[in-house]
Amino acid sequence: MSESLSFILGVIPLVALIVMILKIKTPIHYAVIISLIITLVLAGFFWKTPVQSLSMSTLYGASKGLWPIIIVILGAIYSYNLMLKTGSMDVIKNVLANISDDKRIQILLISWCFGGFLEAAAGYGTAVAIPIGILIALGFNPLKAAIASLIVNTVPTAFGAVGIPVSILAEQTGLPVRELSSMIIIQLSLFNILLPFVIVAITGNGIKAIKGVFFITLMCGVSTLIPQYLVATYLGAELPAFAGSLVSMLVTIFLAKRHKASQKEQTGEPETEKQHYSRSTLMRASAIYLLTFLFILLCSPLFPSIKNSVGQLSSVIPYALSDSQVLKLKVEWLSTPGVLIIIATFIGGMIQGARMSTMFAVLWATVVQLKNSIIAITAIVAMATVMDTSGMINDIANTLVNVTGIGYIFIAPMIGALGTFVTGSDTNSNVLFGKLQTSAATQLGIDPILLAAANTSGATGGKMISPQSIAIAVSATKMDGQSSAIMSGTLKYCAIYIIILGLKIGAMYYLFYS
Repeated sequence: MSESLSFILGVIPLVALIVMILKIKTPIHYAVIISLIITLVLAGFFWKTPVQSLSMSTLYGASKGLWPIIIVILGAIYSYNLMLKTGSMDVIKNVLANISDDKRIQILLISWCFGGFLEAAAGYGTAVAIPIGILIALGFNPLKAAIASLIVNTVPTAFGAVGIPVSILAEQTGLPVRELSSMIIIQLSLFNILLPFVIVAITGNGIKAIKGVFFITLMCGVSTLIPQYLVATYLGAELPAFAGSLVSMLVTIFLAKRHKASQKEQTGEPETEKQHYSRSTLMRASAIYLLTFLFILLCSPLFPSIKNSVGQLSSVIPYALSDSQVLKLKVEWLSTPGVLIIIATFIGGMIQGARMSTMFAVLWATVVQLKNSIIAITAIVAMATVMDTSGMINDIANTLVNVTGIGYIFIAPMIGALGTFVTGSDTNSNVLFGKLQTSAATQLGIDPILLAAANTSGATGGKMISPQSIAIAVSATKMDGQSSAIMSGTLKYCAIYIIILGLKIGAMYYLFYS
C-alpha cells in the first residue's frame, strides 16, 4: 500500500468522527462506536491485521477506558454529586462567592486555579468535571462553563496526575526528565499568560470584559508560570502543576479581596451581608477534596514506600494479539486516583453526615448519569488502540514527516494534538508519538528535547477537543445531545493554540538551534 493511500485511509476514522459530531450532530457515544467500526474494517482489510489482534486490541482499549479513566471520572463526579446532596457544595460555593461576586474572577479561581490543582492531583477528567459543576452551581451558563473549563484544562495536563505524562515521555525517549520539563514550560509559557484572559472574555461575552480585571488576570497567569518553571527546572515533573495552581490561587484570592474592597470604596456601597462559616464547618465541607488530595499525594511518586506498598494490590490482565505480541493491562486496585477519590468520598461523606444508603444511592445515580460517557470513552480508547497496534497512527505520522521535511518542526505539536484527540490522554499521546518525534529530530538534525517536548505541548492543545473530554463535559453539564455545540465552541481555540505553538517552536529552532 502506497504512503499516500495509507495516510488517506488512516485519517478516515478521525475525519468521520469529526464530521459526525460537528456536522451531522451525532451524539458522541454513537459517533465513536461508528468510528471504531470503521477503524476495525480498515485495519482488517487494508492493514491486514488478524481478527485476533483486532478483537484483543478492542478489548484491551475498552478495558483501559474503564480502568483507570472512567473510574476516575466516576469518582470525580460522584464526589461532586454527594457534596450537592450533603449541602457541602453550597458552603464551598458561598465561600468562593464571598471572595468575589465578580464572575470573571470566579472563573479564574475555579477553572484556572482550582482546576489546575485538580489536574495536578488526579487528572483523567477531574479538572473538567468538578469545576464545571461548581460554576453551574454559581449560576454560570452551562455551555460557557464547559468551554472555559475545557480551554484551561490544557497547559496543566502536561504535568497532570503528578507529572505522569512527562515522566512517561522521558522513559519512552530516554531523555532527561528535568530538561524535558523545563522545555515544555518554556513552550507553553505564552498560554499560561493568555488563557486566563481568554476565559475572562468568554465569561463576559467579549474582550471588553477584561477591563477592570486586567491586572488580576495577568497576575493569575504570571503566578502560575514562574513557580512552574522553577519547580520543573530544579525538581522535575511531579510538582510543577501543583506549585503553579496553588501559588496562583493564593495570589488571585489576595488580589480579588483587594479588588472587591476597592470597588466598595469607590462606589460607596455598604458591605453586603456575608455568610460566615466556622473553621470546623469549612473543614467538614472540604473534607472530600482534602482527603482526595491527601490520598493521591501519599500514593504518588513523592512517597515511594507508600506507593510501592499500595501498588502491590494490583493485577495484570494479558491480551494476546498474537503468539509473540501481548498487551498487558495493569489494574491497580487501590492506588488508582479514581479509587482513592471514591474512598475519600465515602469517608468525607460520613464526616459530612451522609448515611451509607444515601452514599450508595448517589453512587448508582452517578453511574446512570455517566452511561453515555462510559460508552464513548471505552469506544474511543478501543479505537485508539486498534489504530496503534495496526500501524495506522504511525503511517499517518510518518507520512507527515516525509512530506514536510524541515517544515515538520511547525507541525510537530499537531502530531501531539492528534494523539490526544484520539486517545483523550497526554500520556497516551506521548506513548504513541514520543519516539516518533525523537526519530524525526534525529533525521532532521534537531535537538530531540525540542520535538519531544513539542509532542507534549501540542497534546495539551488537543485535550480541549478530545471526544473523551467532550463526553466528560457533557456529563458534568447534563447537556445530553450538545456535544457538537461544546466541540464547536472549543475547536477555534484549539486551532489558534496549535498554530501559535507551532510558530513559537519553529521560531525557537531558527533562533537557538539552526
